[in-house]
Amino acid sequence: MTQTRVRDAKHKPAQRAHRGDAGEVAPLRPLEFARWAWRQLTSMRTALVLLFLLALASVPGSLIPQRSVNPVEVAEFIRANPTLATWYERLGLFDVFSSPWFAAIYLALMVSLLGCVIPRSVQHWRLVRSRPPAAPRHLDRLPAYRTWVTEAAPGDVTERATQELRRSGYRVEPRAGVSVAAERGYLREVGNLGFHLALVAVLIAVAVGNLFGFRGTVLVVEGNGFANTVTQYDGYQAGRLFDESQLPPFALTVEDFHVRFETQGEQRGSVREFAAKVSYTTEPGAPEQTYNLRVNHPLQVDGSQVHLLGHGYAPRFTVRDGRGDVAFSGPVPFLPQDGRFSSTGVIKVPDARPEQLGFQGFFLPTAVIDPQRGPVSAFPDALRPAVYLTAYHGDLGLDSGVPQSVYRLDMRGLKQFRTASGDAFRVALTPGQEVTLPGGAGTISFDGYARWVNLQISRNPGEPIALAAAGLALGGLLLSLVVRRRRVWVRATAARGRTVVEVAGLDRSDPTLAPRRDRAAPTDARNDLATEIDTLATALAQHAPPVREEPGCS
Repeated sequence: MTQTRVRDAKHKPAQRAHRGDAGEVAPLRPLEFARWAWRQLTSMRTALVLLFLLALASVPGSLIPQRSVNPVEVAEFIRANPTLATWYERLGLFDVFSSPWFAAIYLALMVSLLGCVIPRSVQHWRLVRSRPPAAPRHLDRLPAYRTWVTEAAPGDVTERATQELRRSGYRVEPRAGVSVAAERGYLREVGNLGFHLALVAVLIAVAVGNLFGFRGTVLVVEGNGFANTVTQYDGYQAGRLFDESQLPPFALTVEDFHVRFETQGEQRGSVREFAAKVSYTTEPGAPEQTYNLRVNHPLQVDGSQVHLLGHGYAPRFTVRDGRGDVAFSGPVPFLPQDGRFSSTGVIKVPDARPEQLGFQGFFLPTAVIDPQRGPVSAFPDALRPAVYLTAYHGDLGLDSGVPQSVYRLDMRGLKQFRTASGDAFRVALTPGQEVTLPGGAGTISFDGYARWVNLQISRNPGEPIALAAAGLALGGLLLSLVVRRRRVWVRATAARGRTVVEVAGLDRSDPTLAPRRDRAAPTDARNDLATEIDTLATALAQHAPPVREEPGCS
């Protein structure tokens, strides 16, 4: 009954209210309510709920464009969905991971874990320093129990029991020469605490990485270079406490890119390997070095990592305007849309005269004409490259002050070229071909193609903490699963010139794993308490044998 009352008081603190003169239940006082709220917050159930909420709160950050990652995409979303974007702004869904509600869940989870782990750690430390409890009065009520009568002295039995238990890894406490109390398995709780501390360490590692680290992505065309400055990044995200002056001053050039595709079988067209040969300098004036950049083999430069994420094609074009001047010349990255690297992209020519020019189309590495789908790519490698373009003229909208994607045209100020018959102007080009635009607006030629690579440059000072936390969590989980906490008592009582020996044990990890004597004992001595008690009793019986007229071990 006492245990039931304590459990009810723990889980239903509202029942511990005060009663007034008329017997009515009074509400909890502020201090009592604060204690009850603190117990609820620091319970493991609350920690699990908060962990689930944190994972759930991260979902919008993956589905909705984030301003800190891609402001251009956010601007396009706002322009396309003004009403919905207003609510997203109010809820902070464009900046999920820096929003107040996300930070509240994050901090509440950390407080909950610390409030749960620290008191348990203090309690366990006191338990480790305390003496094993004395033997209960009725040892025969424990799950595993053995007894016999011997002519050996009680002191000899307890001394031998002390030696056997210490040899088995127990912490032993002799009691006045008539009993021995022993306990082991403290590392089980250490493992539990270590696992929960690892969760706290992971949260700290994430916080350290987000505050003091940075991450950026950049697309580099084969033969071009990159200098590690903020303006060179396509997407850049830095922690609140990271300063741009801390960016390592390295520079690199993608000298060559190699990719190999499977040419036969069911996996035909799958990428087998791709690597980029890069040359880099750690700082201006430093000697140039080379590195073969591959997937999962990043380049390490002054604490930063350069990862190879993806690749694609960048067709080369030359555009002349209506005056015959070269208004644009160079490669234009196109983004792959499928496994055969059918890629889409745009060409913006703001310097063309008398009107700005824009082109929209797709690049096919191995172009074929499908009777139903039209032009498609039959293979991801560039065996028969071709581009299919649609041309526009007018205002590209680059001077409006609104950020634009380099992979889309703002069609509001553009008009599509028409042929003499009034049809939309479309053209297919292979390397080396050139076409004249209607109305003498200029020409465009397809000069070939290059390849581009997508690089991620990052620094995360929280990674060592996260790695150590992962090791701590794994070790703690193994300890909590393997180690069993057990208590064993041996009592030797003098009776009528002889000694009654009692050996009993209790599995503190899971009492249901300790079978009673009338059950069949399993053979796994490591996990079966009954077998362990039998082993101890057998060892003691060799030095304190049972008398013949009494029954043996029961």
